[in-house]
Amino acid sequence: MPENNFPKLHNATWPGVVGKGQNSEPPIPFDTMLQLTANAEVNGTRFDGVDLGLLEPHIDLPNTKDDDLKKLAEKVGALNLNIGSLVAPIWGGPAMGSKEDRAFFVEMVRKTCNFGKRLRELGVRPYGIIRIDSASSPQSWATDPVNNTKLIAQTFREACDVAADYGEKLAAEGEICWGGMHSWKTMIETLEAVDRPNIGFQADMAHTLLYLLGYNRPEDRILPEDFDWSDRKTLTEGLRKITAALRPWTIDFHVAQNDGTVFGSGSHDKTGRHCQATDPNGKLNIAKDAGYWLRDENGELTKAFKHICWDGCMFPNAVMMKQQTWNDVLATLIKVRELHGWYQPEKVAAGS
Repeated sequence: MPENNFPKLHNATWPGVVGKGQNSEPPIPFDTMLQLTANAEVNGTRFDGVDLGLLEPHIDLPNTKDDDLKKLAEKVGALNLNIGSLVAPIWGGPAMGSKEDRAFFVEMVRKTCNFGKRLRELGVRPYGIIRIDSASSPQSWATDPVNNTKLIAQTFREACDVAADYGEKLAAEGEICWGGMHSWKTMIETLEAVDRPNIGFQADMAHTLLYLLGYNRPEDRILPEDFDWSDRKTLTEGLRKITAALRPWTIDFHVAQNDGTVFGSGSHDKTGRHCQATDPNGKLNIAKDAGYWLRDENGELTKAFKHICWDGCMFPNAVMMKQQTWNDVLATLIKVRELHGWYQPEKVAAGS
């Protein structure tokens, strides 16, 4: 049997920006993140691509010209990498904000979709989604949960309609720092309220672990308050429950590790701590636990997305500048694919 060649293995570029700047460490340049990704290798296997955050100083989306996109495609292609999912820079226009705020949000989605469509035309983006969030805090959302959820859903619907014109799907990021998606139940309620065929969920193993603990919404906690992390049976039951609820919505997936705590730096709100792939304090059995997202309740592969991505935000720059860090990440992704991947002829995959 041939080795699994799907899902494709991607690295994220935005950890070079998220949590950096201001009172934190300086951002790591885009070209540096790209080169570290391209240089990673484990027994002859390399990353297949990168997912991009359209965030300054890496990418100035509003001022990006077509020549810039062509240069980007050439640069990434020259490193034998593809581009997958894109993060829309919607912050500054809360999805539950004023009419002007929400118009800004939708316009940033439109610009991101155009960016992604052009990369598809240039041959470097064969798969992937557009990632969004509510750009709102759980505290602001909690002042009027019913109406704020309605506003978020209205903004997301408008964004979905725009995305549909470009053949794109939007994935809402499941993270405890975003109002209306700060718990697994509010996330589902928001997605159901949007009611569009091109909206889905972006699962990140580090963030969704905190859904089990009820951060920012204790009433939705799944694990007991005095949970002992050595109790693998209870943790597994919790993972099964949350993935059963969210897996049907999942159209984008981040492999990650978490030590069960929250963390934040720079301008980024407190969120799930992304640990290194080899961190001994990590609470997840990464390769095994990824299977709860990649397989259905009967253990069958869902094949709901063509690539998976490692997300490791807010590592110190000294860690991120070590090539071994990314070799370890790649090795972890390879294990996930060995356990939960599949083989598909590349010509068929390209046209599917």
